[in-house]
Amino acid sequence: MSVRRNGALDKAYTLIEALPWLARFHGATVVIKYGGNAMTEEHLRAKFADDVVFLHYAGLKPVIVHGGGPQIQTHLDLLGIDSHFVSGLRVTTPEAMKVVRMVLVGQVNRDVVGLINRHGPFAVGMSGEDAHLFTAERKHAVVDGVKVDIGQVGEIVRVEAGAVQALLDDGRIPVVSSIARGDEEPDGPDGLSGVYNVNADTAAAALAVALNASKLIVLTDVEGLYADWQPDSADSQEVISRITASELAGLLPALSSGMVPKMEACLTAVQGGVPQAHVLDGRVPHALLLEIFTDQGIGTMVLPDADTQTKNGTKTEPKGDSR
Repeated sequence: MSVRRNGALDKAYTLIEALPWLARFHGATVVIKYGGNAMTEEHLRAKFADDVVFLHYAGLKPVIVHGGGPQIQTHLDLLGIDSHFVSGLRVTTPEAMKVVRMVLVGQVNRDVVGLINRHGPFAVGMSGEDAHLFTAERKHAVVDGVKVDIGQVGEIVRVEAGAVQALLDDGRIPVVSSIARGDEEPDGPDGLSGVYNVNADTAAAALAVALNASKLIVLTDVEGLYADWQPDSADSQEVISRITASELAGLLPALSSGMVPKMEACLTAVQGGVPQAHVLDGRVPHALLLEIFTDQGIGTMVLPDADTQTKNGTKTEPKGDSR
C-alpha cells in the first residue's frame, strides 16, 4: 500500500503505457520544429532539452530545426534597423540579413546546443548553409495579386541531407538553424547576397521528407488545430485530434495566418512520405513525451490519405480511440 500511496505504482503504469511506443519508434528519425514559448521561457527551454535527450536515450533519432523570430526582432530593435512584414513575411534587407544570420546561427543555435549538451556530448549545431543542406530561391510576397519584393526571403528548392544523416549515424543530435544558401553567385565580400532567411516550419518539413522521417513535430503556442477557431474563446474550443491530408488541404484557406505555415508544413511532410505530422502546444511541459509515448497523445495529428498510405506501403494506426 505504501508503494501506491507514494505514487511509485502510477509511475510504473506510465512506463508500461510507453512500452509499445518505445518499441514502435525505436530507431526512428523524428524532426522537431522548435519555436514559440517553448524557446523563450526558461523553464520550458530546460524541459525541451530534457525531452530531446530522453528521446535519444530511448532509441529515437531527434533532429531539431529552429527559427528565432522574437530574438531577431529584439536585435533589430536594439540596432535601430527597420523591420516590417508584408503578407506575414519579414522584409529582409541585406542589413537585416546580417542580423538574422548572426542571431540564428551565433546565438539561438548555440543556446539550444548548450542546453542539450548539459546532458552529454550529443548536440551538434549547423546552419542550413552548411554542406548545402538547404538551397533556396528568392520568395516574393503577393499583395492584391501583385508580386512584391521582400528582400532575402527564400523558398527551399533543394535539400541535401547527407551531413545531417551522418550526424545521426554517429549518434548525435543535429540542431539546424533555418538559413539557406542560394543558387546564384553571391555579390560582395561577405557573400550575404546569396543567403536567405527561410521559414523554420517549411525547413523542418523539407528536412523530414529528405530524411524519410517517421514523424514531423511542430511546436507552437496553441493546443493544436481548432475545429472552429474563435480568437476570444480558444480555451473552450475543440481541438481536432486527427485529420487527413485532403481534409487539411480543404481547411487551409480559412485558417488564421499564424497557423497556415505550420499546417502547410504538416501537409507537405505527409504528402512527401512522412507517416505522421503533429502540431503540439509547446507551452505544455514535456509535450514531446506526451505525444510520442502516451496512448492518447496531444495536439493535432495529420495523416496521409488512405490511398497515399496504401501506395507508399505505410499503414499508420491512430493512437487510442480518439486519435
